[in-house]
Amino acid sequence: MISVTELRAGTIFEEDGNLLQVLSYEHIKMGRGSANIKVKVKNVRSGSTTEKSFINGARVKDVLVFKRDLQYLYKDGENVYFMNPTTYEQINIPLKIVGNDVYYLKEGESANISFLGDEALSVNFPPKMIFTVSETAPGVKGNSATNVFKDATLENGQIVKVPLFIKIGDKVKVDTRTGAYSEKAQ
Repeated sequence: MISVTELRAGTIFEEDGNLLQVLSYEHIKMGRGSANIKVKVKNVRSGSTTEKSFINGARVKDVLVFKRDLQYLYKDGENVYFMNPTTYEQINIPLKIVGNDVYYLKEGESANISFLGDEALSVNFPPKMIFTVSETAPGVKGNSATNVFKDATLENGQIVKVPLFIKIGDKVKVDTRTGAYSEKAQ
């Protein structure tokens, strides 16, 4: 059991038989009385998100989750395949666990995967990844001083808003947490 004040983003705990992953944490103290802890959680198995409120001093059941860095190999219709780089063991993970982050799977890249026993719970990518722009409208000279954006299709098929000076073939960094353009890569 762990105290709710120890919950932070990424922590996984169990409540009523459900595995919940903390997305955000907020500690609220109002005048008199005890503090309240509000957390936004995602059900690891179903993918649904909800908000929970706890009183200060409440405890939740801790789940022993271990993480491994695995190398992405390929995907088929319903699974993605990773390899343990030390043992060369292949592990398949259902595509629904990766969810919308499927855009960030790059062949040969590593991802940090959380496991509960043999069950994969989540796939965590680096905060920023580099992709090549495969399609975008041409930029007009002199338009780089303003913060106007245009659509660009990346090598992975993802469409992001980029500044006007970005052209086809440029490498850009994308924030994997938000899916937004971060900066031009060198």
